[in-house]
Amino acid sequence: MKSNWFQKKIDELSCLAGYKKPSKYSNTIKLDSNENYAIQREFAVDLINQTQKDLDVREYPLGGVERLVESLSSYIRMPANMIGLGNGSDQIIDLILSNFASKQTKILTSDPTFGFFEERCKLYSIPTIKIPFTDNMTLDLKKFLSNSKKASILYLDSPNNPTGFQFVRNKLEQLIEEFDGLVIIDEAYVEFADYSIIDMTKKKNNLIVLRTLSKSFGLAGLRIGYLVANERIVNVFNRVIQYPYPLNTIAIEAGILALQESKYISDITNQIKKERSKIIEKLRNMKAFDVFDSQANFVLFVAHGTNQRIYKALIEQGISIKNLGKIGKYDGCLRVTVGSKEMNSKFITAMRDLLT
Repeated sequence: MKSNWFQKKIDELSCLAGYKKPSKYSNTIKLDSNENYAIQREFAVDLINQTQKDLDVREYPLGGVERLVESLSSYIRMPANMIGLGNGSDQIIDLILSNFASKQTKILTSDPTFGFFEERCKLYSIPTIKIPFTDNMTLDLKKFLSNSKKASILYLDSPNNPTGFQFVRNKLEQLIEEFDGLVIIDEAYVEFADYSIIDMTKKKNNLIVLRTLSKSFGLAGLRIGYLVANERIVNVFNRVIQYPYPLNTIAIEAGILALQESKYISDITNQIKKERSKIIEKLRNMKAFDVFDSQANFVLFVAHGTNQRIYKALIEQGISIKNLGKIGKYDGCLRVTVGSKEMNSKFITAMRDLLT
């Protein structure tokens, strides 16, 4: 039958795990998905309320994307013709992989890396070369350089999710300079880090930097992602590859309003960095975990085989974190989002109680 090919394809796809979203628990402090709860809920509610004044959602958002791009241009201080929008950076990743990668294009990346990216590579049968993290959850630049000629695409999330690791700037710049192929640097968490390499897109015609308003701006539910690259890449992406209307009207208008509040966002980001340092210090002082430095809005730590017990005990106390399991040589990895001061305090208190 002619439909056999379709059934075979469904059978093939059904064997893939797909990207696993976190479990949803009621009445819990949610520290499992790297969302930004340090931003007041009223801030987001006010954004949405303001967008409703003059909108007519019966109309397509003609011109909306262009206005949001202009706002992003002012925020990151890059030309508007070097910016492309997406329905979250996830969608941009999917479009890049489906249009520029294939079964013949190997991708060089870290192990682990962003889970959605890994699953999308599996979906499109794109082979990957994975460089594992070292024992102290850092990456070996020499291993990347020695494998660079075997790959056509380099993908790095900088900072990395789930480890929080970011190369020293000159090392990452060296890797980008020496890689002869498409380079994708995912900077979803970069506002919480020490640096960005976004300026390199002005001189590198093979570099795409991914960014989002989900993390630092606390707009995860609006799905606003963007890429920065040279004018030629962005022109092709916007004109040919991207959907005609990648974002809905409310997301566009709320994004524009949020970008006008960049000073408030910067203050919250600095608060998260300070809270991150406190969490790392307090977890280390408990003398029960390996705790790794982070350049993101989360902290990775190892519970040495007690991760399941800790994870379940925290759920019972109304706190949800990410149970990652094995990473490299470490079995029992957990990741906690840096939330508001109150949320972080409750998490640390709960952890202390579990150890007494």
